Amino acid sequence: MHQNPSTLLGRFASLLLAIALTGQGGRAVGSPMSGNANAAASDDFALAIRLDSSEASGVATASIRIHATQEAVWNILTSCAEALQIVPGLKLCAVEETAPDLSWQRIRQVMDYSWFTPRVSYEVRASYNRPGGVVFEKVAGDLIRLRGSWGLTRDGEYTVAHYVLDFEPGFWMPRWFVRAALKRDLPRMLRALRAHAEAAQKG
Repeated sequence: MHQNPSTLLGRFASLLLAIALTGQGGRAVGSPMSGNANAAASDDFALAIRLDSSEASGVATASIRIHATQEAVWNILTSCAEALQIVPGLKLCAVEETAPDLSWQRIRQVMDYSWFTPRVSYEVRASYNRPGGVVFEKVAGDLIRLRGSWGLTRDGEYTVAHYVLDFEPGFWMPRWFVRAALKRDLPRMLRALRAHAEAAQKG
């Protein structure tokens, strides 16, 4: 049964760092940029952050190995109900429009991340390549730039989920907040994705 997709990012895609994707004259997702970079890795999780000189916008990439099928992970990534449980600060996720062939959806999300950052509302267009990945981009609402993607590849009995986020908030945020939010919430989100997908696989 097809579930209502939400880009887990949505989530994250929002105030987390105000993150996300947008196609409004931004650079290509994953393109190199000057500025500071941070990287962290473990046996199951990898994270890299590249910020511009102002440290207010940048590109983050993360990946995690999940003991579940691509389909199981896909079902979590494309469910608004799951997104509300996994994405820090996500308060609303609603599918506004779906393509007749289910190849894309327009999704409205509301983020309320912290007492000192504004509540943001936006819409993203999520394009689906089942079960290989999702590409999302902000098409309306708050935030200057918000775009990204999820890629799912098989590794034996495992699935490797790779996440790319290109973000620029439409308001000022402290540098320490941008860095801290990315370092804390990207691992939290991907590990929650893994837990939910592995539980669904066992179920």
